[in-house]
Amino acid sequence: MEMTDQLVCAAGNGDVSVVAQLLGEGAEVDAPSSDGRTALDLAAHAGHTGVLRVLLAAGADPQQDAGEYGESTPLNLAAMHGHTAVVRTLLEAGATTGAQGRLRHTPLVLAATATAQGHPQTVDLLLHHGADINGAMKDKTPLEWAAAFGQVRMLHHLLALGATPTAKALSAARAGAKRSPRAAAEYALVVDALHAAGVED
Repeated sequence: MEMTDQLVCAAGNGDVSVVAQLLGEGAEVDAPSSDGRTALDLAAHAGHTGVLRVLLAAGADPQQDAGEYGESTPLNLAAMHGHTAVVRTLLEAGATTGAQGRLRHTPLVLAATATAQGHPQTVDLLLHHGADINGAMKDKTPLEWAAAFGQVRMLHHLLALGATPTAKALSAARAGAKRSPRAAAEYALVVDALHAAGVED
C-alpha cells in the first residue's frame, strides 16, 4: 500500500499515532488516495477530532473538496453527521459557514435536517460562529427545510433561536403532509407551531 493510501486509511480509522508517523515520514497531507478521498475528508466524515487536529497542524486545507465524489466539504460532512467537536475544530481552523462544495449545501441546514431530530448542538455551534439562521440553501431557510421534513423538535429549536417563521414554511409543511400521510401528526404539530409563531394562512 502506498504511503498516501496508508495515511488516508489511518485517518479514517482514527489512528492518530500512525497518521503522525506517516506525516513525519513525508506523506503529503492533502494527497488523495487511490479512491480519491483525502485523510481530512475521511477524518471529518468519521468524527475523528484528534486525527483532524494533527492533519490541520500539518497544513491540511479545512475547505478542501470532500465526499465520495468530491461534491462536499469536510465541514458539511461533519455537520451532517453531528460531529460537533470536528465542526468546532474546522471552524477554528478557518472553515466558513456559507454555501460550499459543488452542491452548494450549507452546514447549518445539513446539521438541522440530516436526521429526523437534527443535531441541535451542532446547529448551536454553527450559529455561534456566525452562520445565518435565515440563510437560504436552494431557496429554503433552515426553518423552511425543517418544516418541509416535518421536524417538530428542530422547528421549535430554530424558532427559539430567532429563526423567522414564514408562509413558505407553512406551505412546505402542508405539502409534506400530502406527500407523507403517515407523518400527518408531525406535520400538524409543525403547522400549529408556525401559527403560534404568528404565521397566518
